[in-house]
Amino acid sequence: MTDTDSDQALAFGALPLVDALQDNLRQMGFSHCTPIQAKTLPLALEGRDIAGQAQTGTGKTIAFLLATLDHLIRSEPSGPDGQPRAVILAPTRELVIQIHKDAEPLAHNTGIRLGLVYGGTGYEAQREQIAQGVDVLIGTPGRLIDYFKQKVFTLKHAQVAVLDEADRMFDLGFISDIRYILRHCKPADQRRNYLFSATLSHRVLELAYEHMNNPTRVEIEPEQVTADRVRQSLVHVANDEKLPMLVGVLRHTGATRTMIFVNTKRAADVVERTLRGNDIEARTLSGDVPQKKREQLLERFRSGTLGVLVATDVAARGLHIDGVTHVINYDLPQDAQDYVHRIGRTARAGAEGDAISLCCEEWVYSLPEIEAYTGMKIPNLPDAGNWMATDLKAALPKPPRAATKKGSGGNRQRRGGGGRSRDRRGSRGGPKT
Repeated sequence: MTDTDSDQALAFGALPLVDALQDNLRQMGFSHCTPIQAKTLPLALEGRDIAGQAQTGTGKTIAFLLATLDHLIRSEPSGPDGQPRAVILAPTRELVIQIHKDAEPLAHNTGIRLGLVYGGTGYEAQREQIAQGVDVLIGTPGRLIDYFKQKVFTLKHAQVAVLDEADRMFDLGFISDIRYILRHCKPADQRRNYLFSATLSHRVLELAYEHMNNPTRVEIEPEQVTADRVRQSLVHVANDEKLPMLVGVLRHTGATRTMIFVNTKRAADVVERTLRGNDIEARTLSGDVPQKKREQLLERFRSGTLGVLVATDVAARGLHIDGVTHVINYDLPQDAQDYVHRIGRTARAGAEGDAISLCCEEWVYSLPEIEAYTGMKIPNLPDAGNWMATDLKAALPKPPRAATKKGSGGNRQRRGGGGRSRDRRGSRGGPKT
């Protein structure tokens, strides 16, 4: 998240941040701002609300965390001790976990207490942590509203409100929850507000102007958003050639940590079983994987004991994993913004990486939109025509579905499908967070 190569980059030391935050930035090895940080932080530190366009991986998290922490350190609490002074909302479990992880070293030795809430696990432990008192509450909408309605905390003293990935909030059906939360905070002109989104669409801007105080609009152009250290390439294949080509690409590229993106959970299952049947260790991360297993898979992937992670876009949203050498689009995404998000999983923290797309008969129609959005024609992968695996083995058989008691509903719970019983919000419905 630093850019020490450019003499023109804004140095963090030139910003009017409190000394504790400057010390923590130096300890973290951060010296210069990324473009989104350079454009938003000076304005935020002046007290301006921000509506920013930025993709995951561009440094926006550090931007809104620094602005939030600096304001809290400089200002007196407006309510009783232990009540949240800032609330940060994000659409997925992985993203709020990552925001909390980024916040911990920044908040070191500042006295600011961080709280983290998300669905799927740790209900009582999270509730107890918040009840003991926090200054910054980071969470997904469902679990946060659950505790709020139980009066575990109040939002009326929050001095900062942050909404991350606002466009994804709409996509996942959380916008009513977001409006509910913001309506229970201080009035917009009595708090600082930061909104970030991949696109500042009409619906996102409407949300911003309704719940923020005359926000300053900051946009990073698409060509700036695409990671410049990602080597992009593509291979045109027939539908029945995709699996042999995928195995061939993995064998020939020397990839050590690879994310493979698919458009459906069914495709993820086929890819995983085929790779494992051909002696390539792979596991799937999809929306119905239970939270505990998700965290175990991600830890194995981060540690290097799992070399290949197959994922859908929803499951991978908000993942921050350093050291990903390759991203492979087994299916081209239908949305150009999702393409940028996918390839941004590699070439992080100043490293380089490769993004390879398999363009098949079913999904190739997305290619012109992707190339228009990124402002470049994606080149063909050299020599890939010779890489196709000719010794492809059969996929491993699909494991049998776990038995459940008749009428118990246990299979839906076990598969993580949408139930909210752990969040005690079964009557609300909607996506699980």
